[in-house]
Amino acid sequence: MRFRRHRREDVQVNLTPLIDVVFLLLIFFMVSTTFTRETQLEIDLPESTSDQAATESPSLEIMVDGQGRYAVNDQPLLRHDSDTLKQALTELAGNRRDQTVVITGDAQAPHQAMIYALDAVGQLGFTKVSYTTRLPDSP
Repeated sequence: MRFRRHRREDVQVNLTPLIDVVFLLLIFFMVSTTFTRETQLEIDLPESTSDQAATESPSLEIMVDGQGRYAVNDQPLLRHDSDTLKQALTELAGNRRDQTVVITGDAQAPHQAMIYALDAVGQLGFTKVSYTTRLPDSP
């Protein structure tokens, strides 16, 4: 007795619906994701709480106003970049890097401008650096 073998049909998996679903998920995630690039840190700078002003005037003071403009020892700088700030500090300090540098920031000053000022002071080799805030104007 000879049994006849039936040939099994090749099983095929249709991948077209799977690919469609994967592409739909990909499009959904691309559309629903927001890509933001943080370029500035938003930090509220502290306000001064003491009523007494500093008795000793610093030898070098960098003031940063609300728009991120710099002034060194109450002299505003023409350009507001770190190179101009470094040049002004070099002219005023000469070769003395042991002077205290005080970076005074307005409450509305961009934090990035404060970081640029600190970076410029550090690149020039000053080691005594402190931060202060301006007293708010009386109404």
